[in-house]
Amino acid sequence: MPSLTDQPGNLLPERAALTGYQPLKEEIVRRQKALPKRLLQIAAFALDKPDEIAFGTVSSIAKHIGVPPSAIIRFAQHFGFDGFVEMQRLFRDRMRERSSEYEERLHSLSSGVDPDDGAGKTLEGFLAAGRQSMESALHSVSHEVFSAAASVLADGETIYLVARRRSFPIVSYMAYAFGKLGLRCELAGSSMGTDGDLLQFAGPRDAAFVVSFSPYASETVAQARFLRERGVPLVSLTDSPFSPIAAISNVWFEVVEADYGGFRPLSASMVLALALSVAVAERKQWD
Repeated sequence: MPSLTDQPGNLLPERAALTGYQPLKEEIVRRQKALPKRLLQIAAFALDKPDEIAFGTVSSIAKHIGVPPSAIIRFAQHFGFDGFVEMQRLFRDRMRERSSEYEERLHSLSSGVDPDDGAGKTLEGFLAAGRQSMESALHSVSHEVFSAAASVLADGETIYLVARRRSFPIVSYMAYAFGKLGLRCELAGSSMGTDGDLLQFAGPRDAAFVVSFSPYASETVAQARFLRERGVPLVSLTDSPFSPIAAISNVWFEVVEADYGGFRPLSASMVLALALSVAVAERKQWD
């Protein structure tokens, strides 16, 4: 006799698979196209703002999303939980795993390490995390998506580069690379607060590259939406199919950087950015 998960039309995953936040996230992403509109709203919120799920109540979360409280309960049951509280535990466990401050992270890195060899161990750890990220990107970024992104950017007369916080070094390096390659670009991120004025010059004949990782800088999301409204083709680099910038992009990359002691190097993202810069220059030459 087939199990519940084998029966047609039943969307409940196997309970054993949902023992942590990451398995739940993967299950949500896998089933996103089959989710009803209201449950899809909740799924996007849960992955974009997991901290809100961890500490919110059914009522407060429902109000924030704009759905009835009963929909939150249905969402939890849809993924095999008895109710919201059981699902919420996964989000709280995630918080406990990630809530250490930088000082605590540094302490955990140094605990039990020979002071004479501590620096070497730290270097090895970050190099291993970088290698893991790049190997993951090698499998997750397809040639077709990469080629499509290069084409979109190469077709732009001016390439606008948008990012904030830890994502900013990626576009900053691309601006440097584009300059060396003789490509016209504009880097949003002025300390004078003139980004709005700059982006007003963007139009359908241009292109934009936008970078944002969870918890997604609000300024970056707002600027990406502004560019989209102006008809600017977008290529984005992010870390989830539910990212607010992925939903509005012509082409997007999903890159999840591995961490070491809670610190995330940008190894794969920087390599992807450089490769994309060179690919765009090559396309420009062909044209």
